[in-house]
Amino acid sequence: MAKVSISLDAELLVEVMVLAGIGSPQDAVEATVRDYVARGHRTEARTGLKEQGLREVDVKPREPEG
Repeated sequence: MAKVSISLDAELLVEVMVLAGIGSPQDAVEATVRDYVARGHRTEARTGLKEQGLREVDVKPREPEG
């Protein structure tokens, strides 16, 4: 697995560590990123069917107006 090095605001990182109850800065960042990704997947799962329904409506040919 590839590793990435980044710089973060120390106060921000400490706040994440306190809120999450995590003692390691590395673990705090990983938990935050994993939570963000999981939230995105849950959102996609909830809205996926609705978006699919909208795509099906858009695919149907429109009737001539007037």
